[in-house]
This record gives sequence, C-alpha cells and structure tokens, in this order.
Amino acid sequence: MLALSGGVGGAKLALGLARELAPESLAVVVNTADDFRYHGLTISPDIDTLLYTLSGRSNRAQGWGLEGETWLVRDALEQLGADTWFQLGDRDIATHLLRSGRLAAGDTLSEVTASLARAMGIAVQVLPMSDQSVSTVVHSDEGDLAFQEYFVRRRCEPRVTGFSFRGQAEARPAPALQALLDSGQVSAVVICPSNPFVSVDPVLGIPGLWRQLAGLGVPVIAVSPIIGGRAVKGPAAKMMAELGLPVDAAAVVRHYSEHYPGLVTEFVLDTEDAALASELEQSTVLCNTLMQTLDDKRALARFVLQLAGC
Repeated sequence: MLALSGGVGGAKLALGLARELAPESLAVVVNTADDFRYHGLTISPDIDTLLYTLSGRSNRAQGWGLEGETWLVRDALEQLGADTWFQLGDRDIATHLLRSGRLAAGDTLSEVTASLARAMGIAVQVLPMSDQSVSTVVHSDEGDLAFQEYFVRRRCEPRVTGFSFRGQAEARPAPALQALLDSGQVSAVVICPSNPFVSVDPVLGIPGLWRQLAGLGVPVIAVSPIIGGRAVKGPAAKMMAELGLPVDAAAVVRHYSEHYPGLVTEFVLDTEDAALASELEQSTVLCNTLMQTLDDKRALARFVLQLAGC
C-alpha cells in the first residue's frame, strides 16, 4: 500500500496503517514543499513529523516535535539576538544537523530520509515526494509569503488568495517512489487526511504523478481532513473560507474530483457528515475519522484497508 501524507493529520493515519500492516507492505510518500532553510539548516517539517510519529518519539499533545524536548539552543540564540520564530528543540536540531550535513556532502533527500528512518527504528518505507526542491508560495492579501513565514511566523493571519509551488514543474518523483509505481506491487493508494491545498496538492501536482497513480488500476481512497465543518488540525478550514469554498467535507471531495478527475475511487467522510455524503455524486463511505487515540488510528486504518480490499 502507498499512503500520501502531509504533517500531523496524515502522520496519524500513517501510524495506524503501520501498526496494521507488515512493514514491507507499506510505503508513505511525504510532502516536502514545506521544507526550508533556517539558521543554515535544512528543515523538513512533514518528513520529521512522520518520522517522529512512526518511531513513537513525537510530542503527542501538540502532534509535532519531540516528547521531552529541551530548548537550550533556542534560548542561547535569543540571547544572541537571533530570530527564533521557528521553534527548534535541542534534540530536533540533531535531525536537522545530520540532514544538512549529508545533503551538503551530496546525498539526496531520499537517501538521508531512509537513513534517518533506519536510525529511528522505522521499518516501513518513508519517501520524500521528490529529491528536487519544491516550495509552497502562499498568495495573500499581504503579498506572496513562503509557507513557513505564513504558517508559523504569521500564524496563518494573512488572508489567502491562492497557492503555487515553485519548482514543481521541474520536479520528478523520488527514485524509490517511481520504482514502486513501476513495480506493479502497489495494492492500493490512501490519501491521508492532510490539507488538500498545501499538503496533498504539492505531491499530486508533480508532473505525471497523479496520472500514474490513477493508471495503477487499484483502489484510491481519500480521507477527508474536514469533520463537521472544521479542520481537526491546521488552517485548512480558514483557507477554504478565504478561497470562497464551503467549509465542509463535500468541498474536499469536489477539489480532488475536479483537479484529479478519475483518481479517487472512494471518499471516506466522518459519520458527522452523513448528510453531505448523501448529496454527493462521488462514491463515499462513512466512518469515525477523528483520531484521538492509537486505537482510533488503528480502527480507521483497518476500515481503509478493508475498503481497499487489502
């Protein structure tokens, strides 16, 4: 099975799938359009959220970062007058130091990510969407903003008017991802409940990728990140309202259907959205999609696997 994931929401379902499947049966491709440079380090927020989640090291209360983190370096930077708007904990910095050094030495992001996963005891494949740089640009009422400037530094306050992905047109699927697509071994595809606009679109928009997924001839299941008109985590609901879209799961279904026609074979909506499901032309099923505990994550994973015939 191949899962597509952004950060916190996607990582939750990826963890559930990892607990329900044999390691060799799961690969997770991760959005890297959030990646950026900060204090000379290459930061890959969605990859790290997935790695920390799958390895059992994540801060479960906030969904990102590491449990038991300390902040001595951040405090020292503040004393030196440096910007610290992006919070880097001491143990988290070790990940970024290793990644940055390896990339500077000529290794690819795929190679570094695989090495980090092994070091953290993760047996499933964790694949960046591409080894080429892709960067999300948020178009807003305050001009164009790099994603982390908008998301973290400005706390999503600017009003969004759209998004673009610098470098996407030149990007290629990561080699291990392309090899997997060519192998004939993908039994199903799951689009995890990540933000459609800034977590999933950067992945599916890599030239040729979504059409390759559609051409596999396997079930493609998309889980909505919107439940009862609200986003469980992150700014998806705010973005939808500012883009003039209804803030509901039906708008997520229509987004995928319009931008990637014929890709998704089944949409999973929360039971709270039963009325919306009955109004949609697309094939939808209902399930509890709110993942608050590990049991919730595993239950949703089992539902998706059954739906996909895996």
